Amino acid sequence: MKILISNDDGFQAPGIVALYEALKDVAEVEVVAPEHNNSAKSNALTLHSPLYVHRAANGFRYVNGTPADCLHIALTGLLDYRPDLVVSGINNGANMGDDTIYSGTVGAAMEGYLFGIPSIAFSQVQRDWLHLDAAARKARDLVLQMSQQNLLGSSAWLLNVNIPNLPEDQLGHVKLCRLGRRHAAEPVITQLSPRNETMYWIGAAGAAKDDADGTDFHATAQGHIAITPLKIDLTDHDSLGYWAQTAARLAAGMGPG
Repeated sequence: MKILISNDDGFQAPGIVALYEALKDVAEVEVVAPEHNNSAKSNALTLHSPLYVHRAANGFRYVNGTPADCLHIALTGLLDYRPDLVVSGINNGANMGDDTIYSGTVGAAMEGYLFGIPSIAFSQVQRDWLHLDAAARKARDLVLQMSQQNLLGSSAWLLNVNIPNLPEDQLGHVKLCRLGRRHAAEPVITQLSPRNETMYWIGAAGAAKDDADGTDFHATAQGHIAITPLKIDLTDHDSLGYWAQTAARLAAGMGPG
């Protein structure tokens, strides 16, 4: 089994080191990760400046770009093989509900999925690395189960996994969940710079809005490991019928092109 690991917290983050240590004895593992923290970079690719790849003392390779850059470079020229699995994380903080739209951790895994490779994004719920060793062991167990059930040779899939910051013996079982929803983000924070110019800082994420039973928010609050399968298709299939009628009226009103 060959595994490619990345993240969005940077190649020196405790989460990616713990993930590598947990997986290195069960697979051939390669790390290609951002040089610096790239949280909330989603699927962004760097198109207007050069990217460089360097190797750290521990063997990890790092890129002066985004998580998606790392995967894209690795899968289109850097590696001389195709990995069986892409694993991203372990992220310092939850990626649940609307977070998945912004998440660089999910973005890295999604890039692997777009290349037809099964991919998993791992995150811890709280941002303090507490019980990271337990999360890493659970990530290892899940990867081994995927391999043993021959899920790595199948068509590509994308999983988002959130693990509570609990000792291993207090973690609940795995629960399959849908994404919850958050309220709108907190207001932007403004400050004056030393040059008396207004600075803007993005506000904190909103509180959970839909955390009902069955959501990732609910499962992790109960101590369970939340697994959510994700997809790329953003089409609003439920409203296609409505928009078909609307599009016909719009076309009639606009006349021949």
